[in-house]
Amino acid sequence: MDIELIEFDVKGDKRGSLIALEDGVNTPFDIKRCYYIYNTKQGVRRGFHAHKNLQQLAVCVSGSCRFFLDDGEITQDITLNTPNKGLLLKGLIWREMYDFSDDCVLMVLADQLYDESDYIRNYHDFQNLVQQKTTTRHE
Repeated sequence: MDIELIEFDVKGDKRGSLIALEDGVNTPFDIKRCYYIYNTKQGVRRGFHAHKNLQQLAVCVSGSCRFFLDDGEITQDITLNTPNKGLLLKGLIWREMYDFSDDCVLMVLADQLYDESDYIRNYHDFQNLVQQKTTTRHE
């Protein structure tokens, strides 16, 4: 599975902490878009999609949430609960976010602008695309 946990350098003193995210320094791509998810109600799952080409770096800047990840062969469950670690998602990975704490703010950096054609929103379509790519690699 093409994921990585990236740990960020924390600067700070008795006044508090600061993390700077900078292109080419501690982010693995040029940032084209940033969005954040907050005020998610208890029991709600979000995501339910994969991307064909988009790279994303997810950081839980407050609170916690969990990610269910599936690359068509392996599934993995990851908890984000600290602002000094980011989850890098590359390649064809189905993602679902869930178990949001009341104070969760999940920020996501992306290497492309929003493009609906890059989304795979149907799990069956995702499985078919993974199978096609696997078959193509083995031919």
